[in-house]
Amino acid sequence: MSFTDHIANGYRRRFDELRASNNPLADGIACVDGEYLPVYEARIPLLDQGFLKSDLTYDVPAIWDGRFFRLDDHLDRLERGCELLRLKSPMPREEIKNRLVEMAALSGIRDGYVMIVVTRGLRYLRQYAPEDCTNFCYLMLTPYVWVMDLEMQKAGGQAIIARTVRRTPPGAIDPTVKNLQWGDFTRGLLEARDRGAVYPILTDGDTNITEGSGFNVMLVKDRKIYTPRKGVLEGVTRKTVMELAEQLGFPCTVDDVPVQMVYDCDELFMVTTAGGVMPITYLDGKPIGDGKVGPITQTLWKAYWDAHYDPALSFAIDYR
Repeated sequence: MSFTDHIANGYRRRFDELRASNNPLADGIACVDGEYLPVYEARIPLLDQGFLKSDLTYDVPAIWDGRFFRLDDHLDRLERGCELLRLKSPMPREEIKNRLVEMAALSGIRDGYVMIVVTRGLRYLRQYAPEDCTNFCYLMLTPYVWVMDLEMQKAGGQAIIARTVRRTPPGAIDPTVKNLQWGDFTRGLLEARDRGAVYPILTDGDTNITEGSGFNVMLVKDRKIYTPRKGVLEGVTRKTVMELAEQLGFPCTVDDVPVQMVYDCDELFMVTTAGGVMPITYLDGKPIGDGKVGPITQTLWKAYWDAHYDPALSFAIDYR
């Protein structure tokens, strides 16, 4: 079943039925210290350094139509982030996978947004060595989150190149480690709203773009696709879109992307787990191309959602 068919066959109806059920986990489920509970009742210790210092890493896989999509890729990235931060999840990889499947079955959520968070725990690195800190792992599953809703995706969103803030440089915070230090992104979001748009694209302060508030940026020029190589998270959705683009005959280049190249592109779109392929049709108040969603963006949009049913990339959850 394609993404479009999934919507047409009652995604919203099933979601409403789930919310109307008596299942207390239908609005979301969390796993804290091995215990399952409704997500809005979940609590973390006040002294957790993930909360106090953002000393953590996390990842966000998704469930679509009852299937986990590229879960192993997300877990690979989580493990790389833990290694770089000298964290070690107290919950082994296979247990994380098994618990996430169990959480989906218990909640009944078939289109889900998942968070896996590993924190330093209750001890602060100014006082203790990394190996002396007991790390924590939290799991959370809620109904799917849309960074750009479906109605906006049809016409495309409005973005800006941020002027008042630049992306935190890699020498300060490693962007390949997924983190919650969103000071630059939040400032970008506020600037976008002040300038009549929704989505900010941040530069590196040296004439090149990096990424936006939780999404990678990709552009099309002369039927070729370009995306920044530095100052960005190595997104799983970006990886998927590049693989699909190559299969469809659209070469991809990962390199520095000057700001001017974005203004001159034929098509522009954002990619993230929470929304997929999201077209941008206006940049700094001016249309990209003819101001409509471009044909290559449309092709990749469909290919991305159809890929969620590929058994090489996803697996079905047993809700029984």
